[in-house]
Amino acid sequence: MTDLREFIASVPKGIFFGGQFHDREETFDVINPSDGSVLAKVASASEEDAAEALNLSVGTQAAWAATPARERGEILRRAFELLIDATPHLTLLMSAELGRALPDSRAEVTYGAEFFRWFSEEAVRIRGDYRHNPAGNARTIEIKQPVGPSLAITPWNFPLAMGARKIAPALAAGCTIIVKPASKTPLTMLYLAKILQEAGLPEGVLAVLPTAKSSRISALLDDPRLRKFTFTGSTEVGQALAAQAAGHSLKTSLELGGNAPYIVLEDADLPTAIDAMVTAKMRGAGQVCIAANRFLVHSSIKDEFIAGCVEKLKEFTIGNATEEGVTVGPLSGEDQLEIVNTLVSDAVAKGATKHFGELPEGLEPGFYYPPSVLSDIPAEAAIASSEIFGPVIAVTTFDTDEEAIRMANDTPFGLAAYVFSENLTRALSTAEAIEAGMVAINKGALSDPAAPFGGVKESGLGREGGFQGIEEFLETKFISLPL
Repeated sequence: MTDLREFIASVPKGIFFGGQFHDREETFDVINPSDGSVLAKVASASEEDAAEALNLSVGTQAAWAATPARERGEILRRAFELLIDATPHLTLLMSAELGRALPDSRAEVTYGAEFFRWFSEEAVRIRGDYRHNPAGNARTIEIKQPVGPSLAITPWNFPLAMGARKIAPALAAGCTIIVKPASKTPLTMLYLAKILQEAGLPEGVLAVLPTAKSSRISALLDDPRLRKFTFTGSTEVGQALAAQAAGHSLKTSLELGGNAPYIVLEDADLPTAIDAMVTAKMRGAGQVCIAANRFLVHSSIKDEFIAGCVEKLKEFTIGNATEEGVTVGPLSGEDQLEIVNTLVSDAVAKGATKHFGELPEGLEPGFYYPPSVLSDIPAEAAIASSEIFGPVIAVTTFDTDEEAIRMANDTPFGLAAYVFSENLTRALSTAEAIEAGMVAINKGALSDPAAPFGGVKESGLGREGGFQGIEEFLETKFISLPL
């Protein structure tokens, strides 16, 4: 732990704007979920800091927008390379402040860094259009321009990637951006600010404002100079902030809650479906917005599927997330532990069967919850309709494809879904019928920086990543010329 403490001491803990880190008298604690200790004290931004950051963002916007796209792209490319070089440090940092096992944090560095490489290439491919109008009396010109100063609010469960997925396209498009990281995991975002500084990002283009009180930063939504708002987090908070942003008609994108169905049809390859569960559910101890949440399994293969999942979960090693060999760490905090405990206890009290789920002895006093398997979930149990955000496999059965699809769509959310079937036509038909923005077939991995990420219904607005991601930070301007 001495090495961890020495490393944490070297990580920036001040708020970042104007190209510099600034200490503040007011701080808040960042807790290590693996043992409940205080990992660091981080400067807390005030409303005055937020206002100053926006002033700088507005003042820098025109110059950054006028910076050649190739130059913007080269900065992003350097950031990608620096992030890859910093993989060992970022891996340890994320595992320390989030409590996520080292293999998962290592994978996030690769994933998060890729957004900077992808959008370094998209920066030089922003397109417009030129044509004669149908009446034959005018030339129609369409150009894309940066929307302007942007505000991003990011969650705690992917401290690097959720910021990268917003910062990289904003910078590629020519937008300045202010980021408020989650108070649970601000250190990774401050480290990213340092890396972007080293990559040559001009002063004033980026601000990172951790704070003990989120309303100090969200107050910027009332300033008409802000032109873009992007949020990842809970549905309730996101919808409230979007309503606030609507007061000035801000361009808004939201990535909100999920309740992903994991449908295993009776002709599925069971070993594949069971293996894929590890990625779809257990990554980050289940604290992933696209994590499989409702396991809908054909009744004829229920027992075999449950037995396979139990055997897979026995392979996990629970412990301090910063230690090699650990494959599942604690939950992010006492609040999250209480939520998962309550959901499982309620389900069991109402008749659910618990097949697996005991913590090993000798764990440190962190926020640990055991990988668990439940079945026979009663409809009235809260876990049947709630996002679990924990390492709990909740199995419900169905008898027909139509029933599985109805159950999958019986939710206000529509972020991700998973379908398993050896019949490709059947799998595609099911995927097309599911109300979700993203569907994985016969696999547990879904996110890809080169593909659009986002949901339907109450899971959000807009898309991040892929070719669409940069469009969220661009406006289309129409110019008409006479023939």
